[in-house]
Amino acid sequence: MSLPFFTATMSAWRAAYGASAENAGIGASFDAVVKLSIKAVEGARTADTLGSEREGTGVVIDASGLILTIGYLILEAASILVVTGNGRVFPASVVGFDHASGLGLLRAQPGVAQHPLELGDSSAVRELHMVTVATHAAAGGCSRASIMSRRRFTGWWEYMLDEAIFAAPPRHEHSGAALIDAAGRLVGIGSLWVSDVLAADAAFPGNMFVPIDLLKPMLGDLIATGRSRQPARPWLGLYSEEVQGHLVVTRVLPDSPAAMAGMRRGDVILGVAGHAIGNQSEFYGKLWASGIAGAEITLHVLQDKKVKHFILHSADRLEYLRAWRTS
Repeated sequence: MSLPFFTATMSAWRAAYGASAENAGIGASFDAVVKLSIKAVEGARTADTLGSEREGTGVVIDASGLILTIGYLILEAASILVVTGNGRVFPASVVGFDHASGLGLLRAQPGVAQHPLELGDSSAVRELHMVTVATHAAAGGCSRASIMSRRRFTGWWEYMLDEAIFAAPPRHEHSGAALIDAAGRLVGIGSLWVSDVLAADAAFPGNMFVPIDLLKPMLGDLIATGRSRQPARPWLGLYSEEVQGHLVVTRVLPDSPAAMAGMRRGDVILGVAGHAIGNQSEFYGKLWASGIAGAEITLHVLQDKKVKHFILHSADRLEYLRAWRTS
């Protein structure tokens, strides 16, 4: 059930402007929160959507120099610089990336932060809890926020989280931001600015955070092999949006499985392997239930006013990207 609009508004106002004891010490810095400056490899496939030069926030999570951030910042990275709060600069390299969660892991040298952030329990984060959103200083530093909802999030880039964390008021410099609970522990990583944190029929802007609990079972795998041990999901290389009750293809990536099968912008996805779908959530559920990366996927599509059946040879998204620097 969504929070009442008035309750949500007052909680967001209190987070932004309240002078209660909960806001005491909000100006305190976290030396574990660092700036990331990334340059992508030449010809990066993600450059047109993410840019060839990117900046965001990273969070140092252990004494060895492991840094957690949102994964889209580091896709196809050629070079990564870490800038601490006191101006020190360190090189870093990619340790791992997980497309299912959207999290990315880097490594800089030991000592990049004196006080790494401890991982908290994101499952304990509930509506109306007061939290701190921390970015590097140039992106605004620390501010307070209120948790608005815990719910499913679907993205147009073949991405879905079953229980994302939504908070308000929004931060525009959100990429990789640390979501910190009242005990000073890391419970989420900033991903997006969204207009609908309440999942209601009214605009209420805020940010979506990836829960830290998604990292815990795969952290060892990311460090050891660069990815989760779970098989890669089938990836098609298409973007979609829900438009007036229909799932419409808004972009087909060049040389992707969808492009090679003949799909185009404006196609309407009607079903997967004989199963009708009505929204992104159903589409992703049926797609990922069809097998692992490499599986043949049958899509039922309205194209040029005709219902067509496309057979796509799915791929592993990481294999589609250009070679990138790893540790």
